[in-house]
Amino acid sequence: MPPGLNAQSQLPTNGEDPTKRYRLIQARTPEEVVGREEHVSFAKELGVQLHQIDRVDALAANLELASLTDGADAILVGGSGKFSVYDDAPWLKNFFDILGAIADADFPTFASCFGFQGLCMAFGSEVKKDMDAAEVGTFAMHKMPAAKDDPLFDHLPDTFFAQEGHKDRALTLPSQAVHLVRSDRCPFQAMRLGKNVYATQFHPELNATSNHRRFSQYFEEYKCVFGESEAQRILDSFHESPHASGLLGHFGKRIEAS
Repeated sequence: MPPGLNAQSQLPTNGEDPTKRYRLIQARTPEEVVGREEHVSFAKELGVQLHQIDRVDALAANLELASLTDGADAILVGGSGKFSVYDDAPWLKNFFDILGAIADADFPTFASCFGFQGLCMAFGSEVKKDMDAAEVGTFAMHKMPAAKDDPLFDHLPDTFFAQEGHKDRALTLPSQAVHLVRSDRCPFQAMRLGKNVYATQFHPELNATSNHRRFSQYFEEYKCVFGESEAQRILDSFHESPHASGLLGHFGKRIEAS
């Protein structure tokens, strides 16, 4: 078994192709229940059984491209509730390096939020903490012209809603990236690297219910960031985002067809 893998296989969902395997890289501490919930959310939106997604611990700081891709059909990269890409953490360099290697190999990948920022860092793009542009809740996304010809994003309406939860944002994209989506607060919300590596600042693995639950779990932290009244307003404002949530299903169909 590759380093950092946790092959839990409870709570199966209805998968269409039980032979496909995914690896989910997670920047989650052991006590975070969100790590488990993130695993379930990705499986649900992909339409696969939970045991088809192996969890990989990014904090182990010993990830290698060969072990991550061996026996896998695609890589997934999740978010992070406790870490920033600018933290002084020993595992972050390995995290950036492995994301860069995955993209250079053009191995099929879908990264959300922290994974999006990590890919930007891997290729020298600037990411910064920007509280004025923070997005927590459900926000409108807008397709860029390039998305109209992208095989994963072409079916989306010009404006759609997505679940968000970030304080850091990318100021630039990697030079080789195709810019796919923006929001009113953040110009860079989705990109493609090569033909097979996708990343979104928003969370397509979440819906209104799961994002509301995640916000509730970090409510004390958000109270410190936004103040209690604003945190409560955000908690009450979530609504559904079916187009964004459908992205992983479309990604999964591409993996099934490969």
